[in-house]
Amino acid sequence: MRHKTLKEYIFEKKVNEILDNELCLLIETISCSCKKISSLIRKGALENIFGDIGHINIQGEEQKKLDVIANEIFLKINEKSGTLCGMASEEMEDIYQISSNKKGKYLLIFDPLDGSSNINVNVSIGSIFSVVLNNNYNENSLVNKKDFLIPGNKQIFAGYALYGPQTILVITLGKGVYGFTLDINTNDWILTHENITIPQSTNNFSINMSNMNYWNNPIKKYIEDCLIGNKGPLRKNYNMRWVGSMVSDIHRILIQGGIFIYPPDSRESYKFGKIRLMYEANPISFIIEQAKGSAINGIDRILDIIPKNIHERIGIILGSEKEVSIIKNYYKNNNKC
Repeated sequence: MRHKTLKEYIFEKKVNEILDNELCLLIETISCSCKKISSLIRKGALENIFGDIGHINIQGEEQKKLDVIANEIFLKINEKSGTLCGMASEEMEDIYQISSNKKGKYLLIFDPLDGSSNINVNVSIGSIFSVVLNNNYNENSLVNKKDFLIPGNKQIFAGYALYGPQTILVITLGKGVYGFTLDINTNDWILTHENITIPQSTNNFSINMSNMNYWNNPIKKYIEDCLIGNKGPLRKNYNMRWVGSMVSDIHRILIQGGIFIYPPDSRESYKFGKIRLMYEANPISFIIEQAKGSAINGIDRILDIIPKNIHERIGIILGSEKEVSIIKNYYKNNNKC
């Protein structure tokens, strides 16, 4: 049976008036950005794209060559689309103004390369992106940071690309989650995962155990109970899975079920969390919810949080709905103490 391509999928949504012309084009240019990054990653050291550049980014992290290259790819390809009035990225301190004469009404927020610490060891990495409508759009004026501070429940389009053994593009338009695999022979995105749904319960958790001494009480207690196994209060044996690349861990959860946890902790630099709300937590939470999962920061739904700044950090718990609900109860019980 012949599978649908991404272009055919987009055209179908356009015919059904789910997408306008601008958003159709923007989805294509974002997907082209991911193709370009995938091509570079496959060449790896042959293109001399590995290693640090000796610069600390706005996040306080050492920038990799490929971080900078991937960021430039997203900027250059999507700026030319005529669909955007501004962009914001993990790698840039300030927002990016569209210099083209033709501007659109959308804003693109992205992490050009998630999991970049894994670049040199040939472990899967990814790109994450989110599209929102600029409610203050005016073709004759510049965007400002306040235009970007929109809660995740207002996202129109979001997704990620996973650069692994296959390159996979996972997207949502708010009506389910769909995965497209890049056919390197035709350079087409082929629909291979239709209407992805996360299993409601799980016995898999993803967390960085090396941070255990710094966690808050609800997370520490939940993980301790997981490790006790079927003799403990959760009454089942758990497996821990941790790649250290959020996109990789999230993709496994979408396909196999599980839960991803990155809580805030007692260290000064992590007291609000590590994951960036706007270009990591929001798009991933949108995808998780559309796949019938759940995404919270402990008590509150992530998609309802109103951002205070474009680089805001947050703690996250997301994945299989029943397991997220269990952790939420740990927080509620802790607050009663």
